[in-house]
Amino acid sequence: MLGQYYYHEIIKKNVKAFGTLFNNIQIVKKDPQTGDVIRQEKVPLAYGPKSKFLARLEQDPSTERKVSITMPRISFEMTDITYDSSRKTSPIQKYKLSDTGESVKVQYMPVPYNLRFELGILSKTQDDALQILEQILPFFQPSFNVTIMLIPEMEEKKDLPVILNGISYEDDYEDDMMQRRSITYTLDFTLKTYMYGPVSDAAIIKKATVFENLGDFNEHRRFLKYEVTPEAITDLNNDGVIDSTDDSLLMPDDDFGFNEGITLL
Repeated sequence: MLGQYYYHEIIKKNVKAFGTLFNNIQIVKKDPQTGDVIRQEKVPLAYGPKSKFLARLEQDPSTERKVSITMPRISFEMTDITYDSSRKTSPIQKYKLSDTGESVKVQYMPVPYNLRFELGILSKTQDDALQILEQILPFFQPSFNVTIMLIPEMEEKKDLPVILNGISYEDDYEDDMMQRRSITYTLDFTLKTYMYGPVSDAAIIKKATVFENLGDFNEHRRFLKYEVTPEAITDLNNDGVIDSTDDSLLMPDDDFGFNEGITLL
């Protein structure tokens, strides 16, 4: 059963979608005397644990470099993947999508999983950190939906909630109280997503046959054969009449009726 190769890049797409939420946050530097805007900068975003960036800061704590290169910055990483039983659906249900006139694409219902993300806001000043934080918090009440095309070949697009679970705060100092090294806000998120199995092709059912037993099982037993096929209700071959030749031209998306046949055997 296992071993059939497929790769929908579900986790990769979710990580990209989560990071995209925070890739256009900016901060403004103002003159403390006049309040005039000196410059406006886009905050860099990178995937990785915030501890890695703090370690780089400790190795090169120079304050002469530009803010856009060192601080502030935003980091994020996926920290956990867990199954979510509260969103479980029937495992035997299927998605179906018409492929051609002779087949359909079939995929079983997805399995619900939660992805945990940790977002770190690193800054040298409290004002920069609060500017970033206030551009994030109002959108999570406590969730924000992001739309992702999970399975393009099945046209499967879902609105996935990103939930803000909590916020923690750290303020580190170096030497005396006048020399601030780094301020860190850590935001904990949960993204509720789904994992999908392989997509397979299945033939279109164009005929259904049912056999029934009539009468006593041991005496006077008879069989009834009941058949149903699609019936065209429009002239598909443009010959002026609607007959069985039009039935063979029916496509899954066409409007149609049913031919019924009952035969005693």
